[in-house]
Amino acid sequence: MGLSDRIDRAIQAAIARGQARPSPGKLASALHYTVTPGGARIRPTLLLSVSAACGDDRPALADAAACALELIHCASLVHDDLPCFDDADIRRGKPAVHRAFGQPLAILAGDSLIVMAFEVLARAAPQDPLRAAKLIEILATRTGMPNGICAGQGWESEAEVDLRAYHRAKTAALFIAATQMGAVAAGHDAEAWEDLGDRIGEAFQVADDLRDALYDEETLGKPVGQDDLHGRPNAVSQLGVQGAISRMRDILSGAISSIPKCPGEAHLAKLVTAQAEVLTPLKWRASQVPGE
Repeated sequence: MGLSDRIDRAIQAAIARGQARPSPGKLASALHYTVTPGGARIRPTLLLSVSAACGDDRPALADAAACALELIHCASLVHDDLPCFDDADIRRGKPAVHRAFGQPLAILAGDSLIVMAFEVLARAAPQDPLRAAKLIEILATRTGMPNGICAGQGWESEAEVDLRAYHRAKTAALFIAATQMGAVAAGHDAEAWEDLGDRIGEAFQVADDLRDALYDEETLGKPVGQDDLHGRPNAVSQLGVQGAISRMRDILSGAISSIPKCPGEAHLAKLVTAQAEVLTPLKWRASQVPGE
């Protein structure tokens, strides 16, 4: 079974449990709407790839970890799109959850997915209780304060923003969770995998800044120009398009060199390289920007 099939099967099983009757029908529908279609599933794919590189000796635990991570990511998108934050009408090419179901149900859907993520890990704990406990710790650390995506969102309310801390919390946190959780699910040490996740997350943030500046809404399936609209610090405004492209390439080179020694090291390096191409067609876009 391919990685995408493993991820989708785990997510759909979790959502089905959340929709078990009796349950409020509209909220149950909002849960499914939030995770379907699933986008690129970059974070859980990275998690399972790291687990495979480390031996993947507990595939059911790795699947649960991948599912939990993606549920947290989906929840964060629901909350990001709310009027109190980005006020975005479109996500993944369809109306944002608060536009489709209203703000109260969107908030509840996001909250439900966060709780569901930890339930998924708890249900998988019999596979290996010690590994499961570490997975729960990592996911909680990279979701909450001070080092998780909640902190990342919180930085946007500060008068002065520590750009490195902001990007590390807002974007890199779940990539760090992906690499560390993938390693832990397969019985490897988490700390050795932090740097890889951090670097991939930083590269993804630069790519996201480029997409926000250069793409249109139809291409991205979500609103563009959000960094300028909300006055957020970003790589394009600081470095220019070509500078941001160079920065992303440097980061990814460092990411590949930071992969810890493991049985699947070479294959994982190829995946990181391939993922860089998936993030955004940078050369093609950059060639169309006058003066860059």
